Amino acid sequence: MFHTLTDITFDELVIQSKKLVVVDFSAEWCGPCRMVSPIIHELAEEYEDRIVTGEVNVDENPKVTMTYKVRNIPTVLFFKNGEVVDKQVGAVPKSTFKNLVEKYI
Repeated sequence: MFHTLTDITFDELVIQSKKLVVVDFSAEWCGPCRMVSPIIHELAEEYEDRIVTGEVNVDENPKVTMTYKVRNIPTVLFFKNGEVVDKQVGAVPKSTFKNLVEKYI
């Protein structure tokens, strides 16, 4: 399932989730983000019942962006049991994201 995450919904949808959560921190003006976003949506479909995915607009959600020290975008954080277990910064192939998902589910 894919969510648009905000400072308000982040705790409920990410931190409290019992599943692996893949969170894409991005912005509309970011070119590389436009390459990563479709990949995260594809992962949401492929792993529909096994993971939760979402996107945080860094311009509109400064609290969660600062909490996780996101300085470069796109940054994709992988959460398990409310904790960050891995991180991928920059645009990389889908296979890189799939490998990380498979590592933690």
